[in-house]
Amino acid sequence: MEEKAYKVMSQNGALNITLGVIALVAGIAGGVLLIVGGARLLAAKSKMLF
Repeated sequence: MEEKAYKVMSQNGALNITLGVIALVAGIAGGVLLIVGGARLLAAKSKMLF
């Protein structure tokens, strides 16, 4: 019984680590894209008319 519980917990831990790494990479990528988009808007600010 203890071996089965240990196996389930280790699989769950590995899944949590994998999902955490994926979420971290996606967050960093999204942040970089937002910074690049904001920099482009600031660079083109003088060309915009409202």
